[in-house]
Amino acid sequence: QVQLVESGGGLVQAGDSLRLACAGSGGTFFRYTMGWFRQAPGKEREFVAGINWIGGRTTYADSVKGRFTMSRDNAKNTVYLQMNDLKPEDAAVYYCAADSRAVVSSVAGEYDYWGQGTQVTVSS
Repeated sequence: QVQLVESGGGLVQAGDSLRLACAGSGGTFFRYTMGWFRQAPGKEREFVAGINWIGGRTTYADSVKGRFTMSRDNAKNTVYLQMNDLKPEDAAVYYCAADSRAVVSSVAGEYDYWGQGTQVTVSS
Protein backbone atom coordinates (compact mmCIF):
# COMPACT_ATOMS: atom_id res chain seq x y z
CA GLN A 1 0.00 0.00 0.00
CA VAL A 2 1.39 3.36 -1.06
CA GLN A 3 0.25 6.68 0.36
CA LEU A 4 0.79 9.82 -1.69
CA VAL A 5 0.57 13.41 -0.48
CA GLU A 6 0.77 16.36 -2.85
CA SER A 7 1.86 19.85 -1.91
CA GLY A 8 2.89 23.12 -3.52
CA GLY A 9 -0.33 24.29 -5.11
CA GLY A 10 -1.52 27.86 -4.84
CA LEU A 11 -2.75 31.00 -6.56
CA VAL A 12 -0.41 32.52 -9.13
CA GLN A 13 -0.62 34.91 -12.05
CA ALA A 14 -0.29 33.90 -15.68
CA GLY A 15 3.38 33.53 -16.57
CA ASP A 16 4.42 32.57 -13.05
CA SER A 17 5.91 29.27 -11.91
CA LEU A 18 5.03 26.69 -9.29
CA ARG A 19 6.67 23.47 -8.15
CA LEU A 20 4.42 20.68 -6.98
CA ALA A 21 5.73 17.85 -4.86
CA CYS A 22 4.31 14.40 -4.18
CA ALA A 23 5.71 12.48 -1.23
CA GLY A 24 5.21 8.75 -1.09
CA SER A 25 5.24 6.34 1.84
CA GLY A 26 4.32 2.78 2.67
CA GLY A 27 5.89 1.01 -0.26
CA THR A 28 8.93 0.59 -2.45
CA PHE A 29 8.56 3.99 -4.01
CA PHE A 30 11.45 3.65 -6.42
CA ARG A 31 9.71 0.69 -8.08
CA TYR A 32 6.66 2.73 -9.11
CA THR A 33 6.10 4.66 -12.28
CA MET A 34 4.63 7.99 -11.25
CA GLY A 35 2.18 10.25 -13.00
CA TRP A 36 0.72 13.71 -12.61
CA PHE A 37 -2.88 14.28 -13.65
CA ARG A 38 -5.14 17.29 -13.36
CA GLN A 39 -8.86 17.88 -13.25
CA ALA A 40 -10.62 21.17 -13.82
CA PRO A 41 -14.27 21.73 -12.81
CA GLY A 42 -16.63 20.01 -15.22
CA LYS A 43 -13.81 18.27 -17.07
CA GLU A 44 -12.38 14.78 -17.02
CA ARG A 45 -9.13 14.01 -15.29
CA GLU A 46 -6.31 14.39 -17.79
CA PHE A 47 -2.75 13.18 -17.97
CA VAL A 48 -0.07 15.83 -17.51
CA ALA A 49 3.24 14.02 -17.12
CA GLY A 50 4.77 10.73 -16.09
CA ILE A 51 8.14 9.28 -15.14
CA ASN A 52 9.00 5.62 -15.14
CA TRP A 53 11.04 3.84 -12.50
CA ILE A 54 13.51 2.33 -14.96
CA GLY A 55 15.80 5.08 -16.15
CA GLY A 56 13.50 7.91 -15.15
CA ARG A 57 12.17 8.47 -18.66
CA THR A 58 9.56 11.23 -18.78
CA THR A 59 6.46 11.67 -20.91
CA TYR A 60 4.40 14.85 -21.23
CA ALA A 61 1.03 15.89 -22.55
CA ASP A 62 1.35 18.11 -25.60
CA SER A 63 -0.32 20.97 -23.74
CA VAL A 64 2.54 21.21 -21.22
CA LYS A 65 5.59 20.21 -23.26
CA GLY A 66 8.34 22.77 -22.93
CA ARG A 67 6.74 24.38 -19.86
CA PHE A 68 6.48 21.56 -17.29
CA THR A 69 9.24 19.29 -16.07
CA MET A 70 8.73 16.18 -13.98
CA SER A 71 11.49 14.67 -11.88
CA ARG A 72 11.90 12.19 -9.06
CA ASP A 73 14.16 11.86 -6.04
CA ASN A 74 13.95 8.25 -4.94
CA ALA A 75 16.10 8.94 -1.87
CA LYS A 76 13.35 11.27 -0.66
CA ASN A 77 10.45 9.18 -2.04
CA THR A 78 9.27 12.30 -3.84
CA VAL A 79 8.34 13.34 -7.35
CA TYR A 80 8.14 16.92 -8.51
CA LEU A 81 6.36 18.85 -11.21
CA GLN A 82 8.03 22.13 -12.10
CA MET A 83 5.47 24.27 -13.88
CA ASN A 84 6.70 27.36 -15.71
CA ASP A 85 4.85 29.97 -17.77
CA LEU A 86 1.55 28.97 -16.24
CA LYS A 87 -1.61 29.77 -18.17
CA PRO A 88 -5.21 30.16 -16.97
CA GLU A 89 -6.04 26.88 -18.68
CA ASP A 90 -3.54 25.11 -16.38
CA ALA A 91 -5.80 25.81 -13.41
CA ALA A 92 -7.03 22.55 -11.89
CA VAL A 93 -6.63 20.16 -9.01
CA TYR A 94 -3.38 18.31 -9.60
CA TYR A 95 -3.06 14.69 -8.52
CA CYS A 96 -0.08 12.40 -8.39
CA ALA A 97 -0.51 8.69 -8.94
CA ALA A 98 1.59 5.54 -8.72
CA ASP A 99 1.60 2.62 -11.13
CA SER A 100 3.44 -0.63 -10.49
CA ARG A 101 4.20 -1.16 -14.17
CA ALA A 102 7.41 -0.05 -15.84
CA VAL A 103 6.01 2.22 -18.54
CA VAL A 104 4.20 5.52 -18.28
CA SER A 105 0.49 5.35 -19.04
CA SER A 106 -1.71 8.34 -19.80
CA VAL A 107 -4.81 6.42 -18.67
CA ALA A 108 -5.89 7.32 -15.16
CA GLY A 109 -7.58 3.98 -14.60
CA GLU A 110 -4.30 2.14 -14.93
CA TYR A 111 -2.76 3.75 -11.85
CA ASP A 112 -2.93 1.92 -8.56
CA TYR A 113 -2.63 4.69 -5.96
CA TRP A 114 -3.64 8.34 -5.84
CA GLY A 115 -3.02 11.36 -3.68
CA GLN A 116 -5.69 13.73 -2.47
CA GLY A 117 -4.76 16.51 -4.89
CA THR A 118 -3.52 20.07 -4.64
CA GLN A 119 -5.26 23.11 -6.12
CA VAL A 120 -3.54 25.28 -8.71
CA THR A 121 -5.25 28.54 -9.60
CA VAL A 122 -3.92 30.81 -12.33
CA SER A 123 -5.26 34.33 -12.72
CA SER A 124 -5.03 36.14 -16.05
